[in-house]
Order: sequence, then structure tokens, then C-alpha cells
Amino acid sequence: MSLSPELLLHAYSIGIFPMAEHRDDPEVFWVDPKRRGVFPLGEFHISRSLARRLRRSSYRASIDQNFTGVLDGCADRADTWINEEIRAHYITLHKRGHAHSQEIWDGDTLVGGVYGVILGAAFFGESMFSRRTDASKMALAYLVDRLKQTGFRLFDTQFLTPHLASLGAKEITRAAYHHQLEVAINNDADFCAALEQHPQGVIQRITQTS
Repeated sequence: MSLSPELLLHAYSIGIFPMAEHRDDPEVFWVDPKRRGVFPLGEFHISRSLARRLRRSSYRASIDQNFTGVLDGCADRADTWINEEIRAHYITLHKRGHAHSQEIWDGDTLVGGVYGVILGAAFFGESMFSRRTDASKMALAYLVDRLKQTGFRLFDTQFLTPHLASLGAKEITRAAYHHQLEVAINNDADFCAALEQHPQGVIQRITQTS
């Protein structure tokens, strides 16, 4: 079965996602982890150093200003699961409003970001990258704040890594994930809603409910 944007969305709706062994491998396989990584939106952890960097940094945050740049930044590593077919279909999903990016900028230079797919009130985080200290953590902080403010119910991280765990992500069973997924995709959220995301406001909103 050939990959398509429609097949990708269906896969996410039933709890699976695609990967390739490496960027030059034309084959794509489906992943359905027994235990799933998720970010409880009220439990994101902002360390003192990250809060200080958010307050003092001259970096700028945005959404969807350079989706392809974020996608390519995530693939710009020695070992990546993003092959050309996956890359092309995520770009198509973005153009159709089903994939979005959170960017961090240093002037006109893209220095960090995260991207993912949305269905209903579920955000399926795919990958992130950083070219400056804590840039990916800053992108996640802005993203979590946006998801909370715009009605999302689920932030799927696919797997739990030590890095994500340090920020508040947790691992849940497949059954618990499917329950959360069903609730989320049957609700509505507006990722692109106009928001005022000043760093101090982001910090306050996250820490008030964490």
C-alpha cells in the first residue's frame, strides 16, 4: 500500500505512525508502541534556567512561518527516520492545515523548532531540533502554552526519552493512549488561533497549573 496524506491521517486516528530506517531508505514501516509517550498539558516543567532564558532571550517565537525549515532541521542529523516520501507528505499535510510547526528565531535565523500533525484536539508531535542552547525546549514551552490555550486534549510524543521526561512527559499504556486519543480526535481545537505569547505570560500560564 502506497503512502498518502489520507493514509497518514487515518493512521494517526487509530494510533500508529510511519517511520523509515534512514533518510535514503524508500521503505516506510508503521509503529504502534506498547507504551506511549505523552505530555500532560498541565505538567510541563519549566526549569529555572529555561525560565530565565525565556525571559532574557531576544529570540522570537512563531508558528507556521517556516514549516519546511523546521522539518528539514529535524532531518538534519546523522541518523533520521524522515525519508523523502515522508517529507513530501508532511509538507502536503501542512498545506492542507493538518501539520504545523512552532519556530524559534534568532533574528532572521531559524534556530529551533518542533512540528507535528493535528486531528481534532490531538497534536501528534513528530520531531524537534535545536541549533542554539535550549532552543528546542523553548519551542516546546511555546507549543504547550498554545495547545493549552486553544483547546487541545492530547499532546502525543510517540516515545518517552529522558530529555522529554525531564520536561514533564510521561509514558502510558497503549490502552490508556487509545482512550485519550478517542476523546481528543472527537473534540475541536484551533491551533492557529491568534494569541499573545509573551515569554512571561507563557511562563506564568504553564507554572500556574503545573
